[in-house]
Amino acid sequence: MHRRLCAELGNEKYLESKIALMLKENVYDMWQIEIEQEKFGSLREQLEQDEEELERQCKERAEQRIQKEKAVARLAERKQQVGKKKEMEAWEEYERRHQKEVEDAHRNREKAVQFLKKSMSRVRQKEAKEELKTWEHMEKRMQAVLSLKNNITSNREKLRALQVRDRAKALEAKKQELKMRAAIVAEGGDVTKEIFLHKQCVELERQKQEFTEQQKSKKIEIIAQILEEEAYAKKHQARANTLRSRGKLPDSLRWRIKTWQYIENACEDPATAVLQKSWRTPSACSSVDDKSSSVADFSEKASQDSIHENDEEDDEEANKTLVKPEFTGLWSQDCNLYKVPKDETDPKPLGASKMERKIFTENLEKLRSGIIHKQVVSGHEFKGCPFYSKPSLIHFKDFDVGRTYKKKIILINASYSVNFCKLVGVSEHLKDFISIHFDPPGQMSAGMSCEVVVTFKPMINEVLEGKVTFLAQNGSFSIPLKCTIKRCVLALDKELIDFGTHVVGETISRTIILTNQGALGTRFKLQTSAGDNGTHTAVKSSLEKMVNPALNDIISEEKASSSPAESSISENKDQVSPVHTEEVTQHISLPESQKTETSLGSSHVEQHSRDTLNVEADLEAEKAQSPSEPPSEGPVEITLGKVTEGEIGPFSSVKLQIIFTPSIPGDVHAEFEIAFDNPDCKPLHFCVIGVSVDVPVWVTNPNVDLKICMYDRLYQDSIIIRSRAKAALRLKFEVCKELSNHMELLPKTGYIQALSTFSVQLKFLPRHSLPEDAEKYFDTETRVLEVPMTITVADKTKPVEFIVHAIVTTSDLEISPAEVNFGYCTICEAVQTTITLTNKSILPQEFGFVGLPEFVEIQPSDGFGMLLPLESLKLDIIFKANKAKEYSFELTCKSEINRQFKLSCKAVGVHPPLELSHSLVKFAATALNDVSTATLYVVNSHVSLNRFTHAVPRIGNGETAPVGPTSFEFLVPEESPVTIMPSVGTVLPGKKCLIQVYFRPVLSEQLIREEAVQMLCRADTQRTMLKKIRESDMQKRKDETLSGKKDGKKSSFAIFRQPSRVRGSKHGANSAFEPPKPEEIKTNSEEYIAAQYSLIRNFTGKFERYIIPCFVASGDIDEKKGSENLKYSPHNTLYLELHCPAVAPSVVVTSNNGKNIINFGEVAVGHRLIKQITVQNISQEQLALGFSILNPNGPFLLVSPVGTVEPGENQFLFISFCPNESKVFFETLDIRSIKATLTLSIVGQGVAPSIACSVDGEVLNMGYVIAKEKVSSTFKIQNTSTLPLQYSIKLASLSLTREQEQQRLPFFITSSPGRTDSVGTQNYSGLSVFSVFPVEGVIEPGKYQDFTVTFSPDHESLYYCDCLKVVLFGKEIARVIWLKGAARNHMMFVEGGDPLDVPIESLAVTSPMSEDAVKGEQEESAKSILLSLEYIQAETSGTPAVRELKIGAIRTAQFVSKKNVEFSLDNLPLLQQKGFTIEPVKGTVDRGQIKSISVSWVPPADFDPDHPLMVAAILTLKGDIKESYKVLFIARVVST
Repeated sequence: MHRRLCAELGNEKYLESKIALMLKENVYDMWQIEIEQEKFGSLREQLEQDEEELERQCKERAEQRIQKEKAVARLAERKQQVGKKKEMEAWEEYERRHQKEVEDAHRNREKAVQFLKKSMSRVRQKEAKEELKTWEHMEKRMQAVLSLKNNITSNREKLRALQVRDRAKALEAKKQELKMRAAIVAEGGDVTKEIFLHKQCVELERQKQEFTEQQKSKKIEIIAQILEEEAYAKKHQARANTLRSRGKLPDSLRWRIKTWQYIENACEDPATAVLQKSWRTPSACSSVDDKSSSVADFSEKASQDSIHENDEEDDEEANKTLVKPEFTGLWSQDCNLYKVPKDETDPKPLGASKMERKIFTENLEKLRSGIIHKQVVSGHEFKGCPFYSKPSLIHFKDFDVGRTYKKKIILINASYSVNFCKLVGVSEHLKDFISIHFDPPGQMSAGMSCEVVVTFKPMINEVLEGKVTFLAQNGSFSIPLKCTIKRCVLALDKELIDFGTHVVGETISRTIILTNQGALGTRFKLQTSAGDNGTHTAVKSSLEKMVNPALNDIISEEKASSSPAESSISENKDQVSPVHTEEVTQHISLPESQKTETSLGSSHVEQHSRDTLNVEADLEAEKAQSPSEPPSEGPVEITLGKVTEGEIGPFSSVKLQIIFTPSIPGDVHAEFEIAFDNPDCKPLHFCVIGVSVDVPVWVTNPNVDLKICMYDRLYQDSIIIRSRAKAALRLKFEVCKELSNHMELLPKTGYIQALSTFSVQLKFLPRHSLPEDAEKYFDTETRVLEVPMTITVADKTKPVEFIVHAIVTTSDLEISPAEVNFGYCTICEAVQTTITLTNKSILPQEFGFVGLPEFVEIQPSDGFGMLLPLESLKLDIIFKANKAKEYSFELTCKSEINRQFKLSCKAVGVHPPLELSHSLVKFAATALNDVSTATLYVVNSHVSLNRFTHAVPRIGNGETAPVGPTSFEFLVPEESPVTIMPSVGTVLPGKKCLIQVYFRPVLSEQLIREEAVQMLCRADTQRTMLKKIRESDMQKRKDETLSGKKDGKKSSFAIFRQPSRVRGSKHGANSAFEPPKPEEIKTNSEEYIAAQYSLIRNFTGKFERYIIPCFVASGDIDEKKGSENLKYSPHNTLYLELHCPAVAPSVVVTSNNGKNIINFGEVAVGHRLIKQITVQNISQEQLALGFSILNPNGPFLLVSPVGTVEPGENQFLFISFCPNESKVFFETLDIRSIKATLTLSIVGQGVAPSIACSVDGEVLNMGYVIAKEKVSSTFKIQNTSTLPLQYSIKLASLSLTREQEQQRLPFFITSSPGRTDSVGTQNYSGLSVFSVFPVEGVIEPGKYQDFTVTFSPDHESLYYCDCLKVVLFGKEIARVIWLKGAARNHMMFVEGGDPLDVPIESLAVTSPMSEDAVKGEQEESAKSILLSLEYIQAETSGTPAVRELKIGAIRTAQFVSKKNVEFSLDNLPLLQQKGFTIEPVKGTVDRGQIKSISVSWVPPADFDPDHPLMVAAILTLKGDIKESYKVLFIARVVST
């Protein structure tokens, strides 16, 4: 009870705090609303005024629009009337023009018919002549073949005779050699030597004979050459006499004649043709300038004169070269022909002077350079064709002679900049047929186009090819041109017709299609080619038997022989046919020595050829009469249809019918040929085959296809049997034993009547044992069953067979897995599992899950559908328990043939102790780095253990969960953008706990690192490309510079380029880029930040789904301490599903490297720092921005809010930070838009500045210094705070208020004595006595700063003083240091004693005194020093009074003669008598040293305390001068 009361009290307190917090938030919202209303009050008034103004402007615009529309309507009506009038006029004009065209067409048709008849008659005559000429040509070729055969035979016999003779001579020579050997041996001589000498003599005689024969032949050749030269000289002299007889010629013609005579006399070689060609070819730029055109005209006239003067015979003789070398072996080598120099081939006027030729060449070069030059744009030179043409090929197809064709092409400027185009011309051989209409458009920008019209008027029926050439600013280009005539393109759709197997007596027809794809028609004729083919084969074989062995023998004998007089034999074989489509041509070139013998044996060859033809004719007759050849009067089984010949037009096809009528059993083969009248079309051949059988009974369909069948299903088909017998036959139907249990033919036996049909019923019931029973007929892989069936005919030995085909497949549906266990499922959620349903059949099957329980659902399509053959389908089974118990059930799947397939399922229902108010949370689209929040509750509804009144929490049929506090814990996955607060808690019975889920999408670090690596690679690729482009540009410039320089400068340029190559090689060696690994990219690097910014800008959205488990345990988590853990069951786990869509932000921060955290860092307390933040609208629409309110009492302030931001616009926000205490401050600023909210985190730390100074105390004493000299001292200041300190040094003597302070009365007049004035004696010159360096700067945290103080007085004074202040950030005074110093004119000084004067000098101006006077005055007058001593008298004893006087010597470069200072004190006995003790009394002080004189006093016995003791003594100092000081000792006793 106490615990319950405490819990209720705690809940009340929690509720009270919650209500107070809510009230505070409401008050805050109310104030915020009021502030917003006041802020937008003026804007609302301005908006109302703007709306009124807008409405007024809209009305005015509407009135103006109405007026404009009325004017436009009137104008449109007027235009419509004008248009109708023009349309009527155009229609009348069209009618008149159409009538005229019809009349012209009738007249033209009549004329065309007449011309067509005449043309057709001419064409037929021409075809007849050509056919006659072809026949004569073929006859000649046949005669040549026969003569060739005869020549081969005679040559073969002659070669054999020669071989026999050579062998006999060799045998005789061998016998002679043996006889000679025997004779030499008998005589006792050297056999080898004698035989060698004999062979040399024989060889020498043979060489003499050959040399004599060569001399004779050379003499004959020289005589013939001399006769040719004499004839040529006579003709040349006659032509010259003819030219002289024509009288005096003009000068230009004389120059032409002399030039051509020079060319003919000096250049009688093939180079002359090249020169003439260069004269006859006009210049490519002939139309550009008058000078070039005149040159072309001159060359044309010269060529015409030369052609007119020389006839054909003279040209042939002029081409002959009569000049022969002295030695024949020199010109037999392949030498380069003489090339005409460039000066001779240049088109320049003949007879011109050297100056004129030079001027002409320069003008021509200028002209060419002005027309054609390189095109360079942005450092890139254009290379390629400057213009593209559409189409790229000008093709005139299937033209008719006499007609005119036109084609339009479009030229497009494909260069980088402005260009022009000019027509140069067409190919030379196309000028008579092609004309170009082209209007030069002038300068054309890149991408612009112009039109060119090409007109083709054919005069001859030939294929023409060429090109059209144009000239552009950066070069010439050409467009190919092609003109093709009409042709016949004939083809067959198939070359083999297979009729298959048919029974004798049937008639089967097939069709073959002849197609003409050309534009020219022709006549065709279909005929059989069997007899012609056989004749052709016999002729060919007989020729090959006679010709080929002869050629082979000749070639083999030629290879074996080594005689130089024999020549090679070449052959060329072709086929010979009677229809003259293929020919055989064989050529054998015989040596010159055998020509006479061949002509002498011609009669013998002719006789032999006639004998050979007679033998071939006898053989053909015997073959024709042989019994193996089928008789010509037998039945023809393959015949042609009605169409065997006819006309096939252009682009048409003809169907030809082939009929097969089997009459005799066996194979039938026939070949057909389609011949055409067009001689250019070769005959087409195709083959026809077929098989005929002789059976009285046959099956109409010998292949019975049962398609696809399933096991255990009955399939039937009817088989029709036909009979050609004249009587009834008994039939017996048999099925093989292997298929007796699966297939049946009914009836088993039957009678078929004469010339009738009989029907048999086929029943097929495949069982699962079919693969084992019919193993040899069934293919297990393809599931194909092929069974031969037999029909036995009575009294017939050959049965009738037909085949039954079927593809047998199963009808099974396979469910995987066969059993599904859903496991433990809470009543708050559904469990889903996936099964696979597979169709094992090769037929599609419909299925459906029927009789489903209410807690089971199957998707998709509620468990119904169709499975294609061998298809697998995944189905989702969704189980949702309605109460806590154990489930066991079966799901039934039925197929379309009513087969059932079972699926067993198990599950355990769980009722958890806690429940979630929402198990599915769908967040709104959240921008990157934004936060979306969702709220839900964890509810504990378990308040009673009575399971009869309501459902109690338990697992299946287990124990009920106890009533009491129940704890929960959400387990959020790591690195997920989801946060749950609180993730752990306890819920009391009947209560609920508020849970807040936060979704903050961010980019993963790995993704950002990978993007950074890719960006580095892309940047390196771009740098490489730019480098290559730069190098290529530099190389081009270098090449251009190199080509433009002279030869003398090449060496220096090479020397200049060498260092650059070295540098480039070094750079290339170091420029290898290796991309870093993603893990090496640091989060604070520039690459990481740039990649993050790029991903945010290019973010397209992402959807993620998270399932968060919530573990539940009985008990209070707060009561468990230490290592004790609550007991929980994993089956009670709750699951929270989160749908988290992330989108790209509409507003991003572009400053501070895209970070949303604004860190002011450390700022001194009381100081203000302003930072600028840049935000950009990266969406595609205008955004209105709103801002949350910062803490009014806080240090942060939004200085300049922004209203609207346009797409892509940048806006600036200014935020200030002014801390008022030393601590860390943090606030958030929300930038709200319609789409998303951008949260900026503002962080800053206030720091109190602190320093440490090396000066002990508050005074920095500079000591004594000689007047008009300087002395320096250094002190350090350390920054002991954590932020950099900006300091400045201030001197009181340089203060702006110094002049006002000097107007006041001195402090010793207005107040009691004391040194309260900060500024003492100053220099007479006006310069500052004290100076400090540095004056201002910044000290980093923990660092030191050295300061140098310089003391530079200009006159003697003991009261130099100033105040130094260390000011931080221009406001706070951190340290005050008093600067003191004294100046003397001499090197010694005395310090100590009581002050006797004021520290302020008189303002009166004293007259200057000489140095001697000053020294005398100083020596005469003694300065006074007051030294007061106080003896402290105690009750028992007293403390002596002690004082000191300090004597020092100033370190200076002056007074070189005096190195130290001497001092002495007189009147010592009197002082001792009065109780004074002085040590030392005298001594010396070195430069820069100080010595102290200690004075102590103890009252003597006769001392009167009521009267102070006063004693005087003289202190003498000797340095650069002598000084005396009167020291007045005043002593008194003070009691305590």
